[in-house]
Amino acid sequence: MKQILLITDGCSNVGPSPIMAAAHALQEGITVNVVGVLDYGTIGELGGFEIQEIAKAGGGIHRIVGTPQLARTMQMMTRKTVVQTIQQAVNKEIQQILGGGALEDLPPDKRSQVVEVVDELAETSPLQVALLIDASASMKPKLGAVEEAIRDLMLSLKARAGSSRLAVFHFPGRGSGEDVVKDVDWTTDLDGARGLFHRLQMKGATPTGPALLKVIDYYRYGTLEGNQSWQGDSGQEEGMLGDYVV
Repeated sequence: MKQILLITDGCSNVGPSPIMAAAHALQEGITVNVVGVLDYGTIGELGGFEIQEIAKAGGGIHRIVGTPQLARTMQMMTRKTVVQTIQQAVNKEIQQILGGGALEDLPPDKRSQVVEVVDELAETSPLQVALLIDASASMKPKLGAVEEAIRDLMLSLKARAGSSRLAVFHFPGRGSGEDVVKDVDWTTDLDGARGLFHRLQMKGATPTGPALLKVIDYYRYGTLEGNQSWQGDSGQEEGMLGDYVV
């Protein structure tokens, strides 16, 4: 299961639309979830609308929170999205078996068995989370809360029975306004990802759309520079979830 978890205060102002970028991610089998850390006022309202639309286009969920609730919200969203993704895959299988039926059409005892399977798969299925951090100037006062939230998210991922791999990116980068910086490559050593905050310098504009597109490229090709190292997908499993990767 593949996710992008975007932390931002909204109001993208450089490059392509982040809503269109999130829709592209969904087409690639990547769910986009968004945690909005907003201020009050008109800018906060505009940012909130953008955050909602990004998550909607990316097939994910969004939450608007203040900094004290950020850590708990990120854990909840990640777990909720895993369960939601597996439910969608299971429902797809049930529809094929029942000829268009749904989980609610099953007898109560069968339905409870399916729910147990969903819960088990949510805990054991492999998970990839690309954490994308808005490091624009307006996010600078929120850095401490973001750091605490990411540490709690790592603890939550480590507690899963299944494999959890994390990669961390931030934007804007050091060069042009549309650059993205990879802070941590895909890793299961979640403790080793904690030193990234020493490298974050909150500055510049908010190129959310280009940043999302770069992370999609990274999922596909293993690089932020397009398809230079792409080797294809040859090991996909058959059966349930085999053709449904989110």
